Amino acid sequence: MRNKTYNRRKILIIFLCAMFMLVGLIARLAYLMIFEAEYYQERAEQLHERERSIKAARGEIVDRNGVVLATNKTVCTISVIHSQLEDTEKVIQILSTELQMDEAEVRKKVEKVSSREQVKSNVAKEVGDRIREYELAGVKVDEDYKRYYPFNELASKVLGFTGGDNQGIIGLEVKYEEYLKGQNGTILTTTDARGIELQGIAEERLEPIAGNTLQLSLDYNIQKYAQQAAEKVMQEKEADKVSLLVMNPQNGEVLAMVNVPEFNLNEPFSLETMKLEQAPADDEEKQNLLNQMWRNACINDTYEPGSTFKTFTTAACLEAGVLNLKDGFYCPGYRMVEDRRIRCHKVGGHGSETFVQGIQNSCNPVFIDIGLRLGVERFYDYFKKFGLMDKTGIDLPGEAGTIMHKQANVKSVELATMSFGQSFQITPIQLATSVSSYVNGGKRVTPHLGMKILNKEGEIVKEFSYKEEQVLSKGTSATMQQLLESVVSEGTGKNAFIEGYEIGGKTATSQTLPRSANKYISSFVGFAPADNPQVLALVVIHNPKGIYYGGTIAAPVIRTVFENILPYLGIEKTGESLYTN
Repeated sequence: MRNKTYNRRKILIIFLCAMFMLVGLIARLAYLMIFEAEYYQERAEQLHERERSIKAARGEIVDRNGVVLATNKTVCTISVIHSQLEDTEKVIQILSTELQMDEAEVRKKVEKVSSREQVKSNVAKEVGDRIREYELAGVKVDEDYKRYYPFNELASKVLGFTGGDNQGIIGLEVKYEEYLKGQNGTILTTTDARGIELQGIAEERLEPIAGNTLQLSLDYNIQKYAQQAAEKVMQEKEADKVSLLVMNPQNGEVLAMVNVPEFNLNEPFSLETMKLEQAPADDEEKQNLLNQMWRNACINDTYEPGSTFKTFTTAACLEAGVLNLKDGFYCPGYRMVEDRRIRCHKVGGHGSETFVQGIQNSCNPVFIDIGLRLGVERFYDYFKKFGLMDKTGIDLPGEAGTIMHKQANVKSVELATMSFGQSFQITPIQLATSVSSYVNGGKRVTPHLGMKILNKEGEIVKEFSYKEEQVLSKGTSATMQQLLESVVSEGTGKNAFIEGYEIGGKTATSQTLPRSANKYISSFVGFAPADNPQVLALVVIHNPKGIYYGGTIAAPVIRTVFENILPYLGIEKTGESLYTN
């Protein structure tokens, strides 16, 4: 009897435990079906759906007149789905042949067990079409986009280029990435438990949205003229490199920005442009050479501006009231400042001269004298006021800043040399922007390339605006126009003179560091028409061989550029000179 009672109790306990477990399971099942249904449905879909990205077409880059400077080419991406492969050896053989890849590399990718393995991207469309015709099971050929630059080297260091993922790496391509990149689409396909796509089931497709178009202030024709002029002087003078800027001094629009030698944007990782005597020793050396090749010297590199900076000293002294155009000076060929003998470029000296003659002659002692009149404190005040302590704010990455003495360390000798453009460094874009403010009525403008963002219908999505600031009186600016026009019509800038046009400008020849290397930089900045400048150009020639004077080799470059672009811009000849002796 006792055993029967014990067995009944045992059975009851087991039954109750089973019931509790069953109720718990039912409750858990109900919870999952009611409250977690959406989550597990998503998990199930993820197991049976394969998502592929459809790359969006990157937005085009066009010049101010709509000429396409950067666009897209259709290319293919070749991938394999391991679970769908039927004849692995055949796939390896065909892909290694068509893609011109090492068989071992292809085998490694094809035999890798993964849901989808990319074999090669940026494959020419005709090659992708051939692979598609083989109808290889497990091999996928997806159309993609590759950046294409129709003019190869034109404005290469300005436009920049994209990487394998079609994202901007340097230049405008990276600066305006958010507008150009677009939005990728997706393709969803259904697979079985083995990962094989099921036939007859419609795929879901989310179409990509193409990027917007970036319209620049650059003018294709002016860029081409400027590049031809820069390449010509680089070849003739066997220079290391040449930078040439053309901009509208009234609003800061950059019409051309040349840095020769340029590089082929469609082959940005090729060092062919550098004409190396021997190949780089390792990857690190190659990357350093590539970085050097990609540098935009107009904004990334600083240099001693030399006598073109005398424009600043003149403007500051006129504005401060320490200079009168009729002031007399005497140049014996040097000036003693403290214990330093600082020479003029004319060894025998210019003798007695007025300030106007001093600027026409680019006489160092004259500018030492007026610089010392201005004094260190006011020199730095105007240096800051004219924006030279700050970056210009141009819409390109990597702009370098000014390299300048600390004011507390500047004595008479340093001030004397700074007054004619030595012992400090600025960028070419900084010099061009500063000279613009001296001759455009006194406005400090922001140099820029980006003008508008357009959609695919050509409608304006965004129009960029840029800062302007009055830094110089209009009266001083008008005087600067006259003085610099006289430099071209009667002074050291006469090789930039064009019959019938009012051209203003200033020459420069500066020696690079160390001075013992005897390397020079020749430059010239010019603008036209002198009384109402619509275009300003600066050329900087690094380490020319033979004659290196700016008035001799740099001024003619700007004359050549102006001879081409002034008629193109509709600027008519007047035949009059602003300056009368």
